Amino acid sequence: MTRSRHSALALATISAAQLIIVLDATIVFVALPAIHRGLHFSTANLVWVTVAYALTFGGLLPLGGRAGDLFGRRRMFMTGTAVFALASLVGGFAQNDVCLIVTRAAQGAGGALTSPAALSLIATNFAEGPARNRAMGVYAGISGAGTAIGLLVGGLLTELVSWRAVLFVNVPIALVVLLLAPRVLAESEGQAGGRLDVPGAVTVTSGMVLLVYGLTNASNHGWTSPGTVGCLVAAAALLAVFVVIETRARRPLMPLDIFTSRNRCAAYGMMLCFGAAMFASLYFMTQYLQDVLGYSSIMAGLGFLPMSATIVIMSQVAARLVGRIGIRAALLIGPVCAAGGLLWLSRLTPGSGYGGTLPALLLMAAGLGFSFVPLTLTAVAGVRPGESGLAAALLNTCQQIGGSTGLALLSTVAAHVSHSRARQLADDHHGQLTVALQHAAVVHGYDRSFLIATGLVGLTVLISVAVVRPLRAQAAVPEPLREVAA
Repeated sequence: MTRSRHSALALATISAAQLIIVLDATIVFVALPAIHRGLHFSTANLVWVTVAYALTFGGLLPLGGRAGDLFGRRRMFMTGTAVFALASLVGGFAQNDVCLIVTRAAQGAGGALTSPAALSLIATNFAEGPARNRAMGVYAGISGAGTAIGLLVGGLLTELVSWRAVLFVNVPIALVVLLLAPRVLAESEGQAGGRLDVPGAVTVTSGMVLLVYGLTNASNHGWTSPGTVGCLVAAAALLAVFVVIETRARRPLMPLDIFTSRNRCAAYGMMLCFGAAMFASLYFMTQYLQDVLGYSSIMAGLGFLPMSATIVIMSQVAARLVGRIGIRAALLIGPVCAAGGLLWLSRLTPGSGYGGTLPALLLMAAGLGFSFVPLTLTAVAGVRPGESGLAAALLNTCQQIGGSTGLALLSTVAAHVSHSRARQLADDHHGQLTVALQHAAVVHGYDRSFLIATGLVGLTVLISVAVVRPLRAQAAVPEPLREVAA
Protein backbone atom coordinates (compact mmCIF):
# COMPACT_ATOMS: atom_id res chain seq x y z
CA MET A 1 0.00 0.00 0.00
CA THR A 2 1.48 3.33 -1.06
CA ARG A 3 1.42 6.48 1.06
CA SER A 4 1.50 10.10 0.04
CA ARG A 5 4.32 12.27 1.41
CA HIS A 6 2.10 15.34 1.17
CA SER A 7 -0.56 14.46 3.75
CA ALA A 8 -2.00 17.94 4.22
CA LEU A 9 -2.28 18.64 0.49
CA ALA A 10 -3.63 15.14 -0.14
CA LEU A 11 -6.39 15.63 2.40
CA ALA A 12 -7.16 19.12 1.08
CA THR A 13 -7.41 17.74 -2.47
CA ILE A 14 -9.73 14.90 -1.49
CA SER A 15 -11.85 17.19 0.71
CA ALA A 16 -12.20 19.86 -1.99
CA ALA A 17 -13.47 17.32 -4.50
CA GLN A 18 -15.90 15.83 -1.99
CA LEU A 19 -17.11 19.30 -1.07
CA ILE A 20 -18.20 20.26 -4.58
CA ILE A 21 -19.90 16.87 -5.04
CA VAL A 22 -21.91 17.17 -1.81
CA LEU A 23 -22.44 20.91 -2.24
CA ASP A 24 -24.02 20.49 -5.67
CA ALA A 25 -26.77 18.31 -4.28
CA THR A 26 -28.21 21.39 -2.51
CA ILE A 27 -26.61 24.49 -4.04
CA VAL A 28 -29.26 24.71 -6.77
CA PHE A 29 -32.25 24.53 -4.40
CA VAL A 30 -32.06 28.21 -3.45
CA ALA A 31 -31.37 29.12 -7.10
CA LEU A 32 -34.47 27.32 -8.42
CA PRO A 33 -36.79 30.36 -8.54
CA ALA A 34 -34.12 32.33 -10.46
CA ILE A 35 -33.52 29.38 -12.82
CA HIS A 36 -37.29 29.09 -13.31
CA ARG A 37 -37.48 32.71 -14.44
CA GLY A 38 -34.20 32.79 -16.34
CA LEU A 39 -34.72 29.73 -18.56
CA HIS A 40 -38.54 29.78 -18.54
CA PHE A 41 -38.85 26.32 -17.03
CA SER A 42 -42.30 24.82 -16.71
CA THR A 43 -43.34 23.94 -13.19
CA ALA A 44 -43.19 20.22 -14.03
CA ASN A 45 -39.69 20.41 -15.56
CA LEU A 46 -38.15 22.54 -12.80
CA VAL A 47 -37.91 19.51 -10.54
CA TRP A 48 -35.50 17.91 -13.04
CA VAL A 49 -32.78 20.42 -12.13
CA THR A 50 -32.52 18.58 -8.83
CA VAL A 51 -33.70 15.13 -9.85
CA ALA A 52 -31.32 14.69 -12.83
CA TYR A 53 -28.30 15.08 -10.55
CA ALA A 54 -29.64 12.78 -7.84
CA LEU A 55 -30.68 10.04 -10.29
CA THR A 56 -27.35 9.67 -12.06
CA PHE A 57 -25.32 10.17 -8.89
CA GLY A 58 -27.30 7.59 -6.92
CA GLY A 59 -27.81 5.17 -9.81
CA LEU A 60 -24.16 5.09 -10.89
CA LEU A 61 -22.55 5.25 -7.44
CA PRO A 62 -21.98 1.46 -7.14
CA LEU A 63 -20.54 1.41 -10.68
CA GLY A 64 -18.20 4.28 -9.79
CA GLY A 65 -16.91 2.41 -6.76
CA ARG A 66 -16.30 -0.72 -8.82
CA ALA A 67 -14.52 1.29 -11.54
CA GLY A 68 -12.12 2.67 -8.95
CA ASP A 69 -11.29 -0.85 -7.76
CA LEU A 70 -10.62 -2.05 -11.32
CA PHE A 71 -8.87 0.86 -12.99
CA GLY A 72 -7.26 2.74 -10.09
CA ARG A 73 -8.90 5.06 -7.63
CA ARG A 74 -6.84 8.14 -8.42
CA ARG A 75 -7.56 7.69 -12.12
CA MET A 76 -11.31 7.47 -11.52
CA PHE A 77 -11.13 10.32 -9.01
CA MET A 78 -9.57 12.56 -11.65
CA THR A 79 -11.85 11.32 -14.44
CA GLY A 80 -14.98 12.00 -12.39
CA THR A 81 -13.74 15.43 -11.33
CA ALA A 82 -12.97 16.33 -14.96
CA VAL A 83 -16.45 15.23 -16.09
CA PHE A 84 -17.98 17.18 -13.22
CA ALA A 85 -16.03 20.34 -14.08
CA LEU A 86 -16.89 20.17 -17.80
CA ALA A 87 -20.57 19.59 -17.07
CA SER A 88 -20.56 22.53 -14.63
CA LEU A 89 -18.99 24.81 -17.24
CA VAL A 90 -21.45 23.83 -19.99
CA GLY A 91 -24.39 24.02 -17.57
CA GLY A 92 -23.40 27.53 -16.55
CA PHE A 93 -23.77 28.62 -20.19
CA ALA A 94 -27.09 26.76 -20.69
CA GLN A 95 -29.62 28.67 -22.76
CA ASN A 96 -32.57 26.33 -22.33
CA ASP A 97 -34.01 23.85 -19.87
CA VAL A 98 -32.93 20.73 -21.76
CA CYS A 99 -29.27 21.74 -21.79
CA LEU A 100 -29.27 22.45 -18.06
CA ILE A 101 -30.99 19.17 -17.22
CA VAL A 102 -28.53 17.16 -19.34
CA THR A 103 -25.52 18.86 -17.77
CA ARG A 104 -26.93 18.28 -14.28
CA ALA A 105 -27.19 14.58 -15.13
CA ALA A 106 -23.57 14.64 -16.33
CA GLN A 107 -22.54 16.29 -13.06
CA GLY A 108 -24.16 13.42 -11.19
CA ALA A 109 -22.31 10.86 -13.32
CA GLY A 110 -19.01 12.60 -12.61
CA GLY A 111 -19.82 12.71 -8.91
CA ALA A 112 -20.58 8.98 -8.92
CA LEU A 113 -17.00 8.34 -10.09
CA THR A 114 -15.36 10.87 -7.77
CA SER A 115 -17.14 10.28 -4.45
CA PRO A 116 -16.37 6.58 -3.81
CA ALA A 117 -12.82 7.06 -5.10
CA ALA A 118 -12.31 9.99 -2.72
CA LEU A 119 -13.25 7.87 0.28
CA SER A 120 -11.03 4.99 -0.87
CA LEU A 121 -8.08 7.32 -1.47
CA ILE A 122 -8.04 8.13 2.23
CA ALA A 123 -7.16 4.49 2.90
CA THR A 124 -4.57 4.56 0.11
CA ASN A 125 -2.85 7.75 1.26
CA PHE A 126 -3.12 7.66 5.06
CA ALA A 127 -1.66 5.01 7.36
CA GLU A 128 -4.09 3.08 9.54
CA GLY A 129 -4.43 4.63 12.97
CA PRO A 130 -4.63 8.27 14.12
CA ALA A 131 -3.65 9.73 10.73
CA ARG A 132 -6.40 7.89 8.88
CA ASN A 133 -8.92 8.56 11.62
CA ARG A 134 -8.23 12.30 11.49
CA ALA A 135 -8.56 12.25 7.70
CA MET A 136 -11.85 10.34 7.97
CA GLY A 137 -13.08 12.88 10.51
CA VAL A 138 -12.34 15.77 8.12
CA TYR A 139 -13.98 13.87 5.26
CA ALA A 140 -17.11 13.17 7.33
CA GLY A 141 -17.24 16.79 8.48
CA ILE A 142 -17.07 18.05 4.90
CA SER A 143 -19.81 15.63 3.85
CA GLY A 144 -22.02 16.69 6.73
CA ALA A 145 -21.46 20.42 6.31
CA GLY A 146 -21.86 20.30 2.52
CA THR A 147 -25.64 20.59 2.71
CA ALA A 148 -25.52 23.78 4.78
CA ILE A 149 -22.67 25.24 2.74
CA GLY A 150 -24.52 24.52 -0.50
CA LEU A 151 -27.69 26.30 0.61
CA LEU A 152 -25.79 29.34 1.87
CA VAL A 153 -23.37 29.62 -1.06
CA GLY A 154 -26.23 29.05 -3.50
CA GLY A 155 -28.10 31.98 -2.01
CA LEU A 156 -25.07 34.26 -1.99
CA LEU A 157 -24.05 33.52 -5.57
CA THR A 158 -27.58 33.76 -6.94
CA GLU A 159 -28.21 37.09 -5.24
CA LEU A 160 -24.83 38.76 -5.81
CA VAL A 161 -23.87 37.31 -9.21
CA SER A 162 -26.34 35.05 -11.04
CA TRP A 163 -27.84 31.60 -10.79
CA ARG A 164 -25.23 30.56 -13.36
CA ALA A 165 -22.52 31.17 -10.76
CA VAL A 166 -23.73 28.18 -8.72
CA LEU A 167 -22.42 26.03 -11.58
CA PHE A 168 -19.37 28.07 -12.55
CA VAL A 169 -18.05 28.01 -8.98
CA ASN A 170 -17.21 24.32 -9.34
CA VAL A 171 -14.82 24.83 -12.25
CA PRO A 172 -11.85 26.57 -10.55
CA ILE A 173 -12.07 24.24 -7.55
CA ALA A 174 -12.08 21.20 -9.82
CA LEU A 175 -9.12 22.52 -11.83
CA VAL A 176 -7.07 22.92 -8.65
CA VAL A 177 -8.01 19.37 -7.66
CA LEU A 178 -6.94 18.05 -11.07
CA LEU A 179 -3.67 19.94 -10.85
CA LEU A 180 -2.80 18.62 -7.39
CA ALA A 181 -4.13 15.05 -7.59
CA PRO A 182 -1.30 13.46 -9.64
CA ARG A 183 1.28 15.22 -7.48
CA VAL A 184 0.01 14.50 -3.97
CA LEU A 185 -2.23 11.40 -4.22
CA ALA A 186 -0.84 7.89 -4.43
CA GLU A 187 -2.48 5.58 -6.95
CA SER A 188 -4.03 2.25 -6.01
CA GLU A 189 -3.36 -0.91 -7.96
CA GLY A 190 -6.17 -1.98 -10.27
CA GLN A 191 -7.61 -5.47 -10.19
CA ALA A 192 -6.61 -7.52 -13.19
CA GLY A 193 -9.32 -9.45 -15.00
CA GLY A 194 -12.25 -7.64 -13.41
CA ARG A 195 -15.31 -6.45 -15.31
CA LEU A 196 -17.80 -3.66 -14.91
CA ASP A 197 -21.48 -4.51 -14.77
CA VAL A 198 -22.37 -1.93 -17.41
CA PRO A 199 -25.68 -3.61 -18.42
CA GLY A 200 -26.79 -3.49 -14.79
CA ALA A 201 -25.86 0.18 -14.43
CA VAL A 202 -27.59 1.14 -17.69
CA THR A 203 -30.83 -0.73 -16.95
CA VAL A 204 -31.24 0.47 -13.36
CA THR A 205 -30.43 4.10 -14.20
CA SER A 206 -32.62 4.09 -17.31
CA GLY A 207 -35.44 2.48 -15.37
CA MET A 208 -35.27 5.13 -12.65
CA VAL A 209 -35.15 7.95 -15.23
CA LEU A 210 -38.28 6.61 -16.94
CA LEU A 211 -40.00 6.19 -13.59
CA VAL A 212 -39.31 9.80 -12.64
CA TYR A 213 -40.26 11.05 -16.11
CA GLY A 214 -43.56 9.19 -15.88
CA LEU A 215 -44.27 10.72 -12.48
CA THR A 216 -43.50 14.26 -13.63
CA ASN A 217 -45.36 13.78 -16.94
CA ALA A 218 -48.50 13.09 -14.95
CA SER A 219 -48.54 16.68 -13.68
CA ASN A 220 -49.23 17.99 -17.19
CA HIS A 221 -50.95 15.09 -18.93
CA GLY A 222 -52.61 13.08 -16.17
CA TRP A 223 -51.99 9.64 -14.73
CA THR A 224 -53.86 7.78 -17.48
CA SER A 225 -52.22 9.46 -20.47
CA PRO A 226 -50.31 7.11 -22.86
CA GLY A 227 -47.03 8.91 -22.13
CA THR A 228 -47.36 8.50 -18.38
CA VAL A 229 -48.51 4.88 -18.47
CA GLY A 230 -45.93 3.96 -21.13
CA CYS A 231 -43.04 5.41 -19.11
CA LEU A 232 -44.15 3.72 -15.91
CA VAL A 233 -44.58 0.34 -17.62
CA ALA A 234 -41.20 0.66 -19.37
CA ALA A 235 -39.59 1.62 -16.06
CA ALA A 236 -41.01 -1.48 -14.36
CA ALA A 237 -39.78 -3.65 -17.24
CA LEU A 238 -36.25 -2.23 -17.13
CA LEU A 239 -36.03 -2.61 -13.35
CA ALA A 240 -37.18 -6.23 -13.70
CA VAL A 241 -34.48 -6.79 -16.33
CA PHE A 242 -31.95 -5.27 -13.92
CA VAL A 243 -32.86 -7.85 -11.27
CA VAL A 244 -32.43 -10.65 -13.81
CA ILE A 245 -29.04 -9.28 -14.88
CA GLU A 246 -27.86 -9.07 -11.27
CA THR A 247 -28.83 -12.69 -10.59
CA ARG A 248 -26.73 -13.88 -13.55
CA ALA A 249 -23.76 -11.50 -13.55
CA ARG A 250 -20.41 -12.89 -12.33
CA ARG A 251 -19.57 -9.56 -10.66
CA PRO A 252 -22.96 -7.89 -10.18
CA LEU A 253 -23.27 -4.17 -9.62
CA MET A 254 -25.57 -4.90 -6.69
CA PRO A 255 -25.15 -8.42 -5.24
CA LEU A 256 -28.67 -9.43 -4.33
CA ASP A 257 -27.54 -11.50 -1.36
CA ILE A 258 -26.77 -8.25 0.44
CA PHE A 259 -30.54 -7.93 0.86
CA THR A 260 -30.85 -11.19 2.83
CA SER A 261 -30.71 -9.28 6.14
CA ARG A 262 -34.12 -8.02 7.22
CA ASN A 263 -32.52 -5.19 9.21
CA ARG A 264 -30.48 -4.05 6.22
CA CYS A 265 -33.54 -4.12 3.96
CA ALA A 266 -35.41 -2.12 6.59
CA ALA A 267 -32.62 0.48 6.65
CA TYR A 268 -32.70 0.82 2.87
CA GLY A 269 -36.49 1.16 2.82
CA MET A 270 -36.42 3.77 5.56
CA MET A 271 -33.74 5.77 3.75
CA LEU A 272 -35.85 5.81 0.58
CA CYS A 273 -38.63 7.48 2.56
CA PHE A 274 -36.28 9.88 4.35
CA GLY A 275 -34.75 10.91 1.01
CA ALA A 276 -38.19 11.80 -0.33
CA ALA A 277 -39.02 13.85 2.77
CA MET A 278 -35.70 15.74 2.79
CA PHE A 279 -35.73 16.61 -0.92
CA ALA A 280 -39.38 17.68 -0.78
CA SER A 281 -38.87 19.93 2.23
CA LEU A 282 -35.94 21.73 0.61
CA TYR A 283 -37.68 22.01 -2.77
CA PHE A 284 -41.01 23.33 -1.51
CA MET A 285 -39.64 25.51 1.27
CA THR A 286 -37.14 27.36 -0.95
CA GLN A 287 -40.02 28.33 -3.25
CA TYR A 288 -42.25 29.21 -0.30
CA LEU A 289 -39.60 31.52 1.18
CA GLN A 290 -38.82 33.28 -2.10
CA ASP A 291 -42.00 33.15 -4.19
CA VAL A 292 -44.57 33.48 -1.41
CA LEU A 293 -42.78 35.35 1.39
CA GLY A 294 -40.63 37.38 -1.01
CA TYR A 295 -37.27 36.49 0.57
CA SER A 296 -34.09 37.20 -1.37
CA SER A 297 -31.86 34.26 -2.33
CA ILE A 298 -29.42 35.14 0.46
CA MET A 299 -32.14 35.29 3.09
CA ALA A 300 -33.57 31.99 1.89
CA GLY A 301 -30.14 30.36 2.14
CA LEU A 302 -29.67 31.74 5.63
CA GLY A 303 -33.15 30.54 6.54
CA PHE A 304 -32.10 26.93 5.98
CA LEU A 305 -29.01 27.12 8.19
CA PRO A 306 -30.81 26.23 11.45
CA MET A 307 -32.24 23.14 9.75
CA SER A 308 -28.85 22.04 8.41
CA ALA A 309 -27.15 22.71 11.75
CA THR A 310 -29.79 20.66 13.55
CA ILE A 311 -29.19 17.66 11.27
CA VAL A 312 -25.43 17.80 11.95
CA ILE A 313 -25.86 18.26 15.71
CA MET A 314 -28.45 15.51 16.09
CA SER A 315 -26.27 13.12 14.07
CA GLN A 316 -23.54 13.64 16.66
CA VAL A 317 -26.03 13.19 19.49
CA ALA A 318 -27.27 9.94 17.95
CA ALA A 319 -23.70 8.66 17.54
CA ARG A 320 -23.18 9.06 21.29
CA LEU A 321 -26.57 7.76 22.44
CA VAL A 322 -27.10 4.79 20.14
CA GLY A 323 -24.81 2.61 22.23
CA ARG A 324 -26.95 3.30 25.31
CA ILE A 325 -30.48 3.16 23.94
CA GLY A 326 -29.95 0.66 21.11
CA ILE A 327 -30.45 0.96 17.39
CA ARG A 328 -34.11 -0.02 17.44
CA ALA A 329 -35.03 2.75 19.90
CA ALA A 330 -33.02 5.29 17.88
CA LEU A 331 -34.82 4.22 14.71
CA LEU A 332 -38.12 4.87 16.45
CA ILE A 333 -37.35 8.26 18.02
CA GLY A 334 -35.94 9.78 14.82
CA PRO A 335 -38.80 8.89 12.46
CA VAL A 336 -41.46 9.98 15.00
CA CYS A 337 -39.84 13.42 15.28
CA ALA A 338 -39.43 13.73 11.51
CA ALA A 339 -43.06 12.73 10.90
CA GLY A 340 -44.21 15.25 13.49
CA GLY A 341 -42.30 18.05 11.79
CA LEU A 342 -43.72 17.17 8.37
CA LEU A 343 -47.25 16.97 9.76
CA TRP A 344 -46.71 20.45 11.21
CA LEU A 345 -45.56 21.69 7.80
CA SER A 346 -48.72 20.30 6.21
CA ARG A 347 -50.60 23.12 8.00
CA LEU A 348 -48.53 25.79 6.24
CA THR A 349 -50.34 28.95 5.03
CA PRO A 350 -49.12 32.05 3.18
CA GLY A 351 -49.40 33.88 6.48
CA SER A 352 -47.35 31.39 8.50
CA GLY A 353 -44.13 33.26 7.77
CA TYR A 354 -40.66 32.04 8.61
CA GLY A 355 -41.31 32.07 12.34
CA GLY A 356 -44.28 29.77 11.89
CA THR A 357 -42.35 27.24 9.82
CA LEU A 358 -39.02 27.18 11.66
CA PRO A 359 -40.15 25.01 14.62
CA ALA A 360 -41.57 22.44 12.18
CA LEU A 361 -38.36 22.44 10.13
CA LEU A 362 -36.24 22.02 13.26
CA LEU A 363 -38.37 19.12 14.52
CA MET A 364 -38.15 17.39 11.15
CA ALA A 365 -34.40 18.04 10.93
CA ALA A 366 -33.87 16.67 14.44
CA GLY A 367 -35.64 13.48 13.44
CA LEU A 368 -33.66 13.09 10.23
CA GLY A 369 -30.35 13.80 11.93
CA PHE A 370 -31.09 11.38 14.76
CA SER A 371 -31.90 8.65 12.21
CA PHE A 372 -28.92 8.81 9.84
CA VAL A 373 -26.28 7.29 12.16
CA PRO A 374 -28.37 4.29 13.32
CA LEU A 375 -29.49 3.71 9.73
CA THR A 376 -25.86 3.54 8.61
CA LEU A 377 -24.95 1.20 11.45
CA THR A 378 -27.91 -1.02 10.65
CA ALA A 379 -26.99 -1.13 6.96
CA VAL A 380 -23.41 -2.27 7.60
CA ALA A 381 -24.14 -4.62 10.54
CA GLY A 382 -23.24 -8.23 9.84
CA VAL A 383 -21.88 -7.73 6.31
CA ARG A 384 -19.05 -9.94 5.08
CA PRO A 385 -15.52 -8.52 5.25
CA GLY A 386 -14.98 -6.13 2.37
CA GLU A 387 -18.69 -5.42 1.78
CA SER A 388 -19.24 -2.66 4.36
CA GLY A 389 -18.38 -0.07 1.71
CA LEU A 390 -20.98 -1.51 -0.68
CA ALA A 391 -23.62 -1.67 2.06
CA ALA A 392 -23.02 1.97 3.01
CA ALA A 393 -22.91 3.06 -0.65
CA LEU A 394 -26.29 1.43 -1.28
CA LEU A 395 -27.70 3.42 1.64
CA ASN A 396 -26.51 6.61 -0.08
CA THR A 397 -27.99 5.35 -3.34
CA CYS A 398 -31.34 4.78 -1.61
CA GLN A 399 -31.29 8.34 -0.28
CA GLN A 400 -30.67 9.78 -3.76
CA ILE A 401 -33.15 7.51 -5.54
CA GLY A 402 -35.77 8.01 -2.85
CA GLY A 403 -35.24 11.74 -2.99
CA SER A 404 -35.55 11.94 -6.78
CA THR A 405 -38.55 9.66 -7.18
CA GLY A 406 -40.25 11.02 -4.08
CA LEU A 407 -39.76 14.61 -5.19
CA ALA A 408 -41.10 13.79 -8.65
CA LEU A 409 -44.22 12.26 -7.12
CA LEU A 410 -44.77 15.00 -4.53
CA SER A 411 -44.19 17.84 -7.00
CA THR A 412 -46.75 16.26 -9.34
CA VAL A 413 -49.25 16.01 -6.50
CA ALA A 414 -48.56 19.62 -5.50
CA ALA A 415 -49.09 20.82 -9.09
CA HIS A 416 -52.40 18.95 -9.44
CA VAL A 417 -53.74 20.16 -6.10
CA SER A 418 -52.61 23.76 -6.70
CA HIS A 419 -54.23 23.92 -10.14
CA SER A 420 -57.47 22.48 -8.77
CA ARG A 421 -57.46 24.92 -5.87
CA ALA A 422 -56.71 27.86 -8.18
CA ARG A 423 -59.71 27.01 -10.38
CA GLN A 424 -61.93 26.76 -7.30
CA LEU A 425 -60.74 30.11 -5.94
CA ALA A 426 -61.20 31.76 -9.34
CA ASP A 427 -64.79 30.51 -9.50
CA ASP A 428 -65.44 31.76 -5.96
CA HIS A 429 -64.09 35.23 -6.81
CA HIS A 430 -65.79 35.72 -10.19
CA GLY A 431 -62.72 34.83 -12.21
CA GLN A 432 -60.45 37.26 -10.34
CA LEU A 433 -57.36 35.38 -9.13
CA THR A 434 -55.27 37.89 -7.20
CA VAL A 435 -51.65 37.31 -6.20
CA ALA A 436 -52.78 36.46 -2.67
CA LEU A 437 -55.19 33.85 -4.01
CA GLN A 438 -52.48 32.41 -6.26
CA HIS A 439 -50.19 32.06 -3.25
CA ALA A 440 -52.99 30.37 -1.31
CA ALA A 441 -53.47 27.85 -4.12
CA VAL A 442 -49.75 27.11 -4.39
CA VAL A 443 -49.32 26.64 -0.65
CA HIS A 444 -52.37 24.37 -0.57
CA GLY A 445 -50.51 22.10 -3.00
CA TYR A 446 -47.43 22.16 -0.78
CA ASP A 447 -49.58 21.20 2.21
CA ARG A 448 -50.95 18.14 0.46
CA SER A 449 -47.45 17.02 -0.52
CA PHE A 450 -46.17 17.51 3.03
CA LEU A 451 -49.07 15.39 4.26
CA ILE A 452 -48.09 12.57 1.89
CA ALA A 453 -44.47 12.95 3.00
CA THR A 454 -45.72 12.57 6.58
CA GLY A 455 -47.26 9.27 5.55
CA LEU A 456 -44.00 8.11 3.95
CA VAL A 457 -42.03 8.88 7.11
CA GLY A 458 -44.82 7.35 9.17
CA LEU A 459 -44.18 4.18 7.17
CA THR A 460 -40.62 4.18 8.50
CA VAL A 461 -42.05 4.10 12.02
CA LEU A 462 -43.99 0.95 11.12
CA ILE A 463 -40.87 -0.57 9.54
CA SER A 464 -38.88 0.19 12.67
CA VAL A 465 -41.47 -1.46 14.90
CA ALA A 466 -42.35 -4.44 12.72
CA VAL A 467 -39.13 -5.27 10.88
CA VAL A 468 -36.04 -4.02 12.74
CA ARG A 469 -34.73 -6.47 15.30
CA PRO A 470 -32.69 -5.32 18.30
CA LEU A 471 -28.93 -5.42 17.87
CA ARG A 472 -26.12 -4.87 20.25
CA ALA A 473 -25.09 -1.42 18.99
CA GLN A 474 -21.38 -1.97 19.57
CA ALA A 475 -21.42 -5.22 17.65
CA ALA A 476 -23.18 -3.51 14.78
CA VAL A 477 -20.39 -1.00 14.27
CA PRO A 478 -17.45 -2.02 12.07
CA GLU A 479 -14.14 -1.16 13.69
CA PRO A 480 -13.17 1.70 11.29
CA LEU A 481 -16.52 3.41 11.85
CA ARG A 482 -16.23 2.96 15.59
CA GLU A 483 -12.81 4.60 15.66
CA VAL A 484 -14.00 7.60 13.63
CA ALA A 485 -17.13 8.05 15.74
CA ALA A 486 -15.04 8.08 18.86
